[in-house]
Amino acid sequence: MKLHGYWRSSASYRVRIALAWKGLDYEYSPVHLLKAGGEQKSAEYSRLNPAKLVPTLEIKDPNSGEHLVLNQSLAIIEYLDACFPEKRLVPESPVVAALVRTLALDMAADLQPIANLRVLQYLTGQLQQPDEQKLAWISHWVTQAFSAFEARLQKTAGKYCVGDNVTLADVCLIPQVYNAKRFNIDLSGYPCLCSVVEALEELPAFIAARPENQIDANS
Repeated sequence: MKLHGYWRSSASYRVRIALAWKGLDYEYSPVHLLKAGGEQKSAEYSRLNPAKLVPTLEIKDPNSGEHLVLNQSLAIIEYLDACFPEKRLVPESPVVAALVRTLALDMAADLQPIANLRVLQYLTGQLQQPDEQKLAWISHWVTQAFSAFEARLQKTAGKYCVGDNVTLADVCLIPQVYNAKRFNIDLSGYPCLCSVVEALEELPAFIAARPENQIDANS
């Protein structure tokens, strides 16, 4: 199993958490998103992932033996859940699974794409927006997303996002909180969210997956 990713990528972070949570060994291949205009744009990497994004997971399918190249973090995690069901991240109950996916998509589909690197580069590059406008953009969307997430957690949370079991929702929340802290966004208005994050940050799998604990950190 080989994971191509970048230490500070939210999507790569999600997959690292899932792999660590399931105790799966893998080779990590850093893809620097800034050096040389972005290594994800190289011809070699583009053959693996035509979208020129991270992460990409190469894996020998445990059922067929086929060599697979998988993209999109949520698709990767759902695949891992199907092939390695111990410590599931998406519950078997259709109702609970729907709640988990709702929260996961709030973070991974609604928030992360509009605040990721290529969007921010477009704001400050082609649209020539100054850094203060970039920060205002990030703050606006994070605040809107976290406010809705906090309201959902009031109904679903136990120790973690949905009850007392770690799920895909938790996997998707932590990277967005990491980004919010990077940009000094005040989280004091989200007490339920902060309580969940505090509990998650104590778990060994989440510690192992932290950006600063990766071999390419601060590169």
